[in-house]
Amino acid sequence: MSADRAASARAAMVARLEAAENLGPGPVREALLALPREVLMPQAYVRRSALDERPPRWDLLDWSEPGDREELLAVLYGGESVLIQHDGEPLVDRPTGARSGGSITSMSTVMGLTASVLEELDLRAGQRVLDVGTGAGVTAAVACHICGDTTVVTLDRDRNVAVAALARLGTLGFRPAVVSGDGACGWPEGAPYDRIFVSFALPSVPEVLVEQLAPGGVLLMHITTDSPSWPALAVVSRGPDGRISSRLRAVEFAHRAAHGRKQIFLSPAFRERIAARLADGGAEVRRFRSCEVPPPEEARGFWLALDALHSGLVQHRGVGDLVIGAPGCGSWMAARPDGSGAWAVTAAGPRNIWTEIHQTALRWRDAGEPEVYRLDIEPDGTQRVSAGHGESALAWQLPAPRDAAMQAKP
Repeated sequence: MSADRAASARAAMVARLEAAENLGPGPVREALLALPREVLMPQAYVRRSALDERPPRWDLLDWSEPGDREELLAVLYGGESVLIQHDGEPLVDRPTGARSGGSITSMSTVMGLTASVLEELDLRAGQRVLDVGTGAGVTAAVACHICGDTTVVTLDRDRNVAVAALARLGTLGFRPAVVSGDGACGWPEGAPYDRIFVSFALPSVPEVLVEQLAPGGVLLMHITTDSPSWPALAVVSRGPDGRISSRLRAVEFAHRAAHGRKQIFLSPAFRERIAARLADGGAEVRRFRSCEVPPPEEARGFWLALDALHSGLVQHRGVGDLVIGAPGCGSWMAARPDGSGAWAVTAAGPRNIWTEIHQTALRWRDAGEPEVYRLDIEPDGTQRVSAGHGESALAWQLPAPRDAAMQAKP
């Protein structure tokens, strides 16, 4: 397959990112057009089993195999996550073929998410950059292209990932500092940094990363609770005078939770039980009509507040109804407009999720329907999220960063 074919695939990927408004004119676009992803990811996994099938099965495709190139090209430039490591294996000189069981332990993030965050970082020549979570090295390569490789540090917890990234970035002519260690601790040897980008999510912002910001610097990272349903992006800035200002913005998509941090989910059995009860009912099921209208899914600031104030909830995506479950206690609810202006609600379990939604909606509306919240990071490590003032304020506290980092350990 010619280099022209790969270049065409890159151009098509960039065009899709532009059409989706994840990318605009400027240095990030130029870097992505110039970046041959097949060099950074000469091998990648494709899943061959169904989503809920156990054990899962994958095939490892290899760019050096002509028969793999067409499928691998679609994987690398399709825009979805690219799976690059299975069960912590070395990434260099590994055999191709099938894998069964275990899990994928490193991946390159969905390109729309990567591009939008890179755009928000506002990278410029000469900036000192800390890229936390090297993965395939895509963000490190973009930072090197824009800022210059001598000012870039990329850090990954997995030495095998770091070794592969060092070699492959070198093939592209980049020589950043590629190091291995705990991402939540940053890399003080290269500090202070003008930009810090974290490609995994935690429940709060690690204090040490804030300490490594230079005056005028910006840190971006995703914040999630035990639920993956309603994430946020933390934007932390250090002013020229050294003062920290931060905000938390509700977003649709986020990076995966940090290594070793477990999140709750609706199991296939739980989802099947909900579907069965919606169809057939049962003694434990409650059905009622409500004239209260929940905020739409696009009101992400509301759902972020619901997750913070009423923890343990997960939304079942991809179904027509609004379906939310609480795996910890087995509660769930499903609601849909009934055509009369009211909502038909079916619920089960000890929690009244419908009431929790509307109690939170009242507080969110009183606070001015915020999509962006203040994030106050206190000297003692306390991190408080808030919007509004006085009696109308809507606020909650994030977990202590040290506790969050410990929970992320294997």
